[in-house]
This record gives sequence, C-alpha cells and structure tokens, in this order.
Amino acid sequence: MLESAEALVAEHAALEREMADPAVAPDPDRLREVNRRYAALGPVVAGHRAWTAARDDLDAARELAAEDPAFADELPALEDAVTAAEDRLRRLLVPRDPEDDRDVILEVKAGEGGAESALFAGDLLRMYLRFAERRGWRTEVLDATEAELGGYKDVRVSVKSRGTPQPGEAPWALLKYEGGVHRVQRVPVTESQGRIHTSAAGVWVMPEAEEVEVSIDPNDLRIDVFRSSGPGGQSVNTTDSAVRITHLPTGVVVSCQNEKSQLQNREAALRVLRARLHRMAMDERNAADATARASQVRTVDRSERIRTYNFPENRISDHRTGYKAHALDGVLDGDLDAVVTSAVDADEAAKLAALADR
Repeated sequence: MLESAEALVAEHAALEREMADPAVAPDPDRLREVNRRYAALGPVVAGHRAWTAARDDLDAARELAAEDPAFADELPALEDAVTAAEDRLRRLLVPRDPEDDRDVILEVKAGEGGAESALFAGDLLRMYLRFAERRGWRTEVLDATEAELGGYKDVRVSVKSRGTPQPGEAPWALLKYEGGVHRVQRVPVTESQGRIHTSAAGVWVMPEAEEVEVSIDPNDLRIDVFRSSGPGGQSVNTTDSAVRITHLPTGVVVSCQNEKSQLQNREAALRVLRARLHRMAMDERNAADATARASQVRTVDRSERIRTYNFPENRISDHRTGYKAHALDGVLDGDLDAVVTSAVDADEAAKLAALADR
C-alpha cells in the first residue's frame, strides 16, 4: 500500500509541474487530461498526508511514553487514528474506473407493457433530468420518439457536468449504475378495473467520448435521410431532416430526428455513435479485467433487472445492492442519492474484497 500511495503522490507532483509548464497551455486536450488526473489524485495525496501525520504522531508519543509513562494514556487514541487513516487510504487506493470523470449519454427505452411502459420511460427520464438538475449538471435531449398516449418509446439525453467535477462526482461515476431493466408495479391510467400491472423500461448509459478519442472512418458509414415522424413543430415531418447512420463494421445503427436541420441531426447521431463504440470497446476491456469482473454492479447492461418501483407501497427496491426504502415519490422527483450511494458502496466493497484476495 505504501509503495502504491507514494507512486501516486509522485505522479501528482509531476502533474502539478506540468500544469505550470507554459508549453502545455496551448494544448487544451492535454491540459484537460492533466487537470482531470490531478483532481483525481488529490484525495489520495491528502489521505497519504493524513496517514503519514498520524503515524508520526504515534511514533513521537511512543518515544515520549518510554521516558514518561504519563504519555502512555494517549497511545490508544493515536493508534485508532492511524488505523482510521490507513483504512481511508486503502479505500482511496482502490482502482478507480478510468471513465469516472466523463459525461454521459443516457438512453431510456420502453419495454414490456405497451403504453404503460412508455409512460414509465417518461417518468424515468424526468427522474434523471431532476437528479441532474439537483447536481448542477447540464442536460440536452438528443433524440426522442414520443408515444401516442404520452411518455416515450425511446429517448436519449446528454448529461454534462459544469467545470471540473470532484472525483466520484461526474455523471458517469454516478449514473453508470443505472444501466439495466427498471420494473414498475402500479395501476395504469388505462386500467378501468384498478388492477396492478407490471411493466418495464430499459436504461443504457454510455460515457461520452471526444471526437479525437474514437476514430470513425467516413467510408465505414452509411448515412440515410428520411422524413421525421411523430409530433413536432414547423418543418418537422415536412422535410427529409431525420438522419440514420449505420456503422458498417459493427452494425450499430443510430437515428436522430429531433432537430429541424439535417446537419444538426447528423452531429447528434455521430455523438451517440461515438459513445456506443466507446462503450463497446470499454466493455471488451472490462471482460478481460479481473477487477472489473469482481465488481457486483459495474458491468450491468439493459438485459439485467436492477430495480423495482412499487407505487402502491411507495417502495423503491434495488435488486443488486439490497437497498429498499418507502420513498418512491422522492426518488422519482430526482432524489436518487441514497439509491446511487448503495451501488457505489457495493461496488467499492467488491473491489476491496478482490484486492484482499490477491
């Protein structure tokens, strides 16, 4: 642990020198990368300093106690302080997800349940938008297909942090646990007999990739344009502004039709395509990574049922972490902190266990 911490402290100092180097300033991409890494290492440096200070205090007290027994009374508290500082440092040294500082593109898609599923997809979208608002993040709906009775058949939204977020506070660090099947139990508005129905919606979360990070050969793309469908304003439904991009090597297809401009829809579709390709590459890396496989909640996908929203009992249940609370109304209003924290804690515990087994 000491060697790992000292190596990261040295890296933090090297990054600080690089940030002060005038030669780095003209390269915004490198400067952004350095700033992110520097901020990520800050807690480790602070934890290492606290641990070192606690050990020094304990060593000094032991020397004094050898000469004067009166100082021996201070030793238990100082030993506890060292243990606490060591535990905190060990947690800080748990391998971080390298994607944690990224913004995300979040996709919600109606599943089983027809119109009720689409309504629930709309509820989930509102929940994430309100959660982002509470966090001070910026959101942008990139594309949406509305359902006839309300809600969405599918919708994609960009979630971006403002400035440089603290470690563990960026959109991907918190929203990556939302991927999977979300199940709802309630009486649909279309139900005349008052019976409780169960339906579901799928969520997929992708870390957003910069254009320079994902190289896309234009020759690998088939781009089709078509007339937008569904509700819309003037020009929507009357011009061929919608865009469908097919990435031929992977078969990934992305469509966007929200904007009136074909160019704007094309750029939005390319953003989603880059995110999907980046996520695919990331999943392939994680499949070969023992630490990632050991995590209980990191690698969920939209085929896994992760959570149930029970309206009659006002109950939210996370099936991965065991979290349950009768606070469904608050959660759907964006108060997701406790739910997300349960996933973060379970992920960290799994990683600590994996490290202990080495």
